[in-house]
Amino acid sequence: MSTHKPKKIFFTLDTLANAGTEKSVLNILSHFSDGTNVTVIYFFRGDDLKEAYEKAGIPLRYEPISGRFPLLKGVLRLRKILKAEKPDMVVSSILRANLISRVACWLTGTKLVGTFVSDSYSDLRKSSFSIKRKLGFYFYYRLDRLTAGIPVGWISNSKCIRESNCQYLGIDPGKVEVIYRGRNPEKFRVKENRLLPGQFRFVYVGRMLETKGVGELLEAFAITAQEFPFASLDMYGKGNYESKAKEKISRLGINEKVRMHGLVPNGWEKHYEADCFVFPSWYEGFSGSVVEAMMVGIPIIASDIPMNLEAVTPDVNALVFKVRDAHDLAEQMKKAIRDYDTMCRMAKQAREEALKRFDIKVIAAQYENYLHRHIAGA
Repeated sequence: MSTHKPKKIFFTLDTLANAGTEKSVLNILSHFSDGTNVTVIYFFRGDDLKEAYEKAGIPLRYEPISGRFPLLKGVLRLRKILKAEKPDMVVSSILRANLISRVACWLTGTKLVGTFVSDSYSDLRKSSFSIKRKLGFYFYYRLDRLTAGIPVGWISNSKCIRESNCQYLGIDPGKVEVIYRGRNPEKFRVKENRLLPGQFRFVYVGRMLETKGVGELLEAFAITAQEFPFASLDMYGKGNYESKAKEKISRLGINEKVRMHGLVPNGWEKHYEADCFVFPSWYEGFSGSVVEAMMVGIPIIASDIPMNLEAVTPDVNALVFKVRDAHDLAEQMKKAIRDYDTMCRMAKQAREEALKRFDIKVIAAQYENYLHRHIAGA
């Protein structure tokens, strides 16, 4: 990077929840050069990752917002900060932080880069909403589209969500740079894939949400366990689908074969205790969970959503199944058990692919260079 004075960049988030975007920002900022001074500002309760950010030496600023008119309060709070501290740029992620940042940056003349971190307006996502949530969705969509012209540039987690979000928000795709999520390869030792006698251990690591495909996973596992009663499923994560998942486990009669462990730090480490990672999500931005599994070198079964297919290649380094199709997922799970040697060969190729494409040092450099170019007016 340049030897000139470091650039001051604020990153804004809704919360520090233990979720994909928040973890991705943590990973990227941890590998920025001395040419950038960053501060992360968040507005709403949820600080699961606060200790991790602090451990990484990333300055945090919590600006709590509660009560009525949270977006207006956020704009006023952030505008005051921007006027006082005059950062070179703001980078925003997640809807409420995006809206707050856009208006505050517009009012203060501060350069803003937006991010696409999920397929926010997909039909599949909207189909899971209640009527009440759909009303709120369309309200925020209008605000999102109305203010989408404010950022000077955009960073997208994947090609497919760039296309989707540009279409819905009326943004020129030429303004959007695709930079994938990355991980630090040094943390991921090579997994020895070897089955224990009389066992086959599936693992799921992710949030416990309906839209993560948890329901289909349980149904598919129940079908698989009928043919392979020695199979088991360990699930790590938390979310609002937990109680429904427990009910489904009981109803399917798989209580003794499925273990829900809740949220654990560094969930990807649990891949070393399993034989196959299953990721049945309905939609993503770009799945850090899949990248982590690839880095570990565990056999992978993933839904065939475009975001996953930008990371893995079907029947080359992973098995895929039709999203939301429990029976197709069950067939792939049974295939993994029947032909584990092939799964292991694909897992080896997945790791090699991940090391080439998703090294966090390369990703962070791409991210930082993009921001510096826009600060310079490119």
